[in-house]
Amino acid sequence: MSDDEVTSFLGESRKLQLGTINSDGTPHLVTMFYGLSGTDLAFWTYNKAQKTINIARDHRVTCLIEAGDDYAELRGVMVYGAARLVDDPSEVLEIGMSVTRRMAGITDVDDQLREYVAHTGRKRVAFVIEPRRVVSWDHRKLSVTTSA
Repeated sequence: MSDDEVTSFLGESRKLQLGTINSDGTPHLVTMFYGLSGTDLAFWTYNKAQKTINIARDHRVTCLIEAGDDYAELRGVMVYGAARLVDDPSEVLEIGMSVTRRMAGITDVDDQLREYVAHTGRKRVAFVIEPRRVVSWDHRKLSVTTSA
């Protein structure tokens, strides 16, 4: 995918698979709804979650965003990067709002939604993924030939 296609794909998608590293070196994989902080991936989670503990020990992460059911439709973006902790309550709220809007497909934000997100965000921290390397693919671009 081109850079513009990657940006568009990340803007349209809502979930990612987040890979962090457990203390024994094994991968810890979870599916997360995500938002955007500028053009960077961002998510929020509980302060005591395993992914938070793992990132505190080793900030390296891999994020996979994918789509398509059949082989010829498969496309995706894998972001290798560093997770930067965001613990300022106002910044956590903004990332929480981004995640919630995308998760629920909401474009308009009202006071009631902001109150709800602020309430649920009291025990949360957020992370912004600072990309180090981005890999993408789009099987829809593959030419398929058949022989008769």
